[in-house]
Amino acid sequence: MRDIISLLIVLLIIGWLVGFFGFGDAVGSLIHILLVLAVIGILYRLATGKKL
Repeated sequence: MRDIISLLIVLLIIGWLVGFFGFGDAVGSLIHILLVLAVIGILYRLATGKKL
């Protein structure tokens, strides 16, 4: 489970970067939703005390 959350965080951040720099105008707020989900995942990992 720990590895899946780390993988999900990395994929969300990569998806945000690709979408923001590649398709910023076309995708709109979806990019920011991906970033918020990634930050929530990172905060969850910090709160539970597990290392990335």
